[in-house]
Amino acid sequence: MLLALAALVAAGVLVAALRPGPERRGGVSVAAVGDARAAAATPQAAPVPCPACDQDESYWRRLTQVAPPPLLGKSAALIEGECGRQLYGVDSHSRRPPASLAKIATALVVAENARLSDVVDVTVNGWELSVRDGSTIMGLEAGMRLTVEELLWGLLLVSGNDAAVQLAEHLGGEQRFMKLVEGKVEALGLRDTRFANPHGLDAPESYTSAFDVAVLGRALLGTPVLREIVSTQFHPAAWNGRGLWNGNWLMYIYPDVVGVKTGFTEAAGGTIVAAVERDGRLLIASVLDSADVFYDSIRLFDWAFANLDPAC
Repeated sequence: MLLALAALVAAGVLVAALRPGPERRGGVSVAAVGDARAAAATPQAAPVPCPACDQDESYWRRLTQVAPPPLLGKSAALIEGECGRQLYGVDSHSRRPPASLAKIATALVVAENARLSDVVDVTVNGWELSVRDGSTIMGLEAGMRLTVEELLWGLLLVSGNDAAVQLAEHLGGEQRFMKLVEGKVEALGLRDTRFANPHGLDAPESYTSAFDVAVLGRALLGTPVLREIVSTQFHPAAWNGRGLWNGNWLMYIYPDVVGVKTGFTEAAGGTIVAAVERDGRLLIASVLDSADVFYDSIRLFDWAFANLDPAC
């Protein structure tokens, strides 16, 4: 069932049949927020995992004799949310295309460098992007006036490439913005990551690893406003009169999911960073180049919560 679900999502059939979903168009809106809300959303520093931990794909052997499940993905990582320790990995430091997981880094940089209540005069035409390169969009049109927070909802829930481009323009243009992204990657100690653009469309010089995107997901969950967005199934819309559904379908088929982001391109295959918080314990899983990221995520979480004691 999950394999079929993923195939439908990739083809856009499920999205058209049900509602705006993974990697497809949608609408988004939130009320403009005040300065106090913006200040409260200042990201919390996420400690960089210890160097001795981040290379240990087999740490799970210290915790259980129950072998991990086979996965469809070519790379995977599982980390503790509390301390960032890697519990398990499959080729977790190999460099692969990120697809829309690049938007996690984009969101972090925006949250750190822009005010949520800033009003942006939109210059990007999302429909043109969609026709030109198949971009997933939130539906921006030149002349709109949206807040930074509204653009973040469009970026993370419907994976809007138009939102990514507009947010980069708001912070000085793509070239300057990608320098900020590069600085964030370095600050988190990510050795196998480089993003060439703010949206994640395939580019030869754009890559990441399963471990690195899991760490990025952990950093996002440490940012209150971003955690609120990725943990929301449905968000009402005011600017276009429609609602916005979360494109992470794991939210609807598995308990206790609190985010984070899915992606797909032809070069990257299916990608995901997923987080589950259960009985006070947060686990973060990532899978790259998979035929069914939801299947892989569920198998990892089922195994980990049943067999691995907390490692922090």
